[in-house]
Amino acid sequence: MAKWRKRSSAADLRTGPKEPRSTVLSVEDEAIIVAFRRHTLLPLDDCLYALQATIPHLTRSSLHRCLQRHGIGRLPQVEGDKPTKKAFKAYPIGFFHIDIAEVQTAEGKLHLFVAIDRTSKFAFVQLVEKATRVTASAFLTALVAAVPYKIHTVLTDNGIQFRFPPRYADGPTATFMTHMFDMRCRENGIEHRFTKINHPWTNGQVERMNRTIKEATVQRYHYDSHRRLSRHLDDFVRAYNFARRLKTLKGLTPYEFICKSWSSQSERFTFNPLHQMPGLNT
Repeated sequence: MAKWRKRSSAADLRTGPKEPRSTVLSVEDEAIIVAFRRHTLLPLDDCLYALQATIPHLTRSSLHRCLQRHGIGRLPQVEGDKPTKKAFKAYPIGFFHIDIAEVQTAEGKLHLFVAIDRTSKFAFVQLVEKATRVTASAFLTALVAAVPYKIHTVLTDNGIQFRFPPRYADGPTATFMTHMFDMRCRENGIEHRFTKINHPWTNGQVERMNRTIKEATVQRYHYDSHRRLSRHLDDFVRAYNFARRLKTLKGLTPYEFICKSWSSQSERFTFNPLHQMPGLNT
């Protein structure tokens, strides 16, 4: 109590040293480190590798704490050091990226059609035994029926499931015939776009979704049958659409984003998305 009476404040005093200092590095060592960092502007690990010859007892943690004490823990931002990031062009909901992936079970190989909305991040998948024009067209028809709003654009690669081979592009095949996938697009008023040849990263959103699905299913679990994979895949996609909160949607789930769009852009919808809410009413 006698100590408290002599103090001007009732706040607790610091129990550590009054002046932060290293128990490993000497004053001379710290002066070398600070001068080296300010002169070279090298990252933390590069500084460590260069200085360990001079200061053998230097560790990564002690170096990091030393730089923080002297206010040079972060390198200054240099103009033009990093390329400027371009924002994706904003589209209304209804722009879908479509791709095909291969998955494996104990019964053999399957093909996975994956579609993801560029804006709402709503995902739709379908397993098929063969990836052909017929199954691709059927997948698009099922996608149109599953999505509560109008699809205005789809982006695919240049596979034969989605278009005629390039060697037929200027021939009578393309002149007098229409690809089955394009027929489904025309029937539903959908614009069909293609990625640039040999540029798969153009369709990067669905490529990333393919990886997410594989990491959560075939790369983590063994499936004795196609049926088990199909059941787990349906559960995962349902959880993704209705429960997974995404940073790009400002903390909303894809389904919540769709419901929010319904209140402001109801003219784009074919039916009320609230009818798709999972639970006792489904």
